[in-house]
Amino acid sequence: MIEINSGAELEHAVAQVGEALGLIVETQVVMGDRIWGSRRHVDVVLSKPDSERMLGIECKYQRVAGSAEEKIPLTVEDMQDWPIRGIVVLHGEGFSRDFKPFLKARGHIVEFKRLPEWLRFYFRLPRAQARQAEMILNGNGSD
Repeated sequence: MIEINSGAELEHAVAQVGEALGLIVETQVVMGDRIWGSRRHVDVVLSKPDSERMLGIECKYQRVAGSAEEKIPLTVEDMQDWPIRGIVVLHGEGFSRDFKPFLKARGHIVEFKRLPEWLRFYFRLPRAQARQAEMILNGNGSD
């Protein structure tokens, strides 16, 4: 099973899932400027070979209650200016109960444990292709 204890480890795990799904994976992609002026670095960008479909992913890990969740609404707002669709992948026990359902229902947030399923539908992948990513998550595949 993939063990995640930091934002960097979450970013690496998201990239592993993308690779297991046969997607093209890029990390720390510069994509213009943020709405507050600094350069925008998107944690992970996934694309489907022989397709124009792309997805930017911001990774947010929070082990205990803290400030990561406070930054997510601004991240979601910033994604509106991306030239591609974007989501935030969450992992960790530190996010408040009321926070996740609101943003998940609006389609901006995906929990890491649900990522292979979400990506399968977004990239229109066959179920068989998603099995390897699920095996990685469950500890039955290579890491």
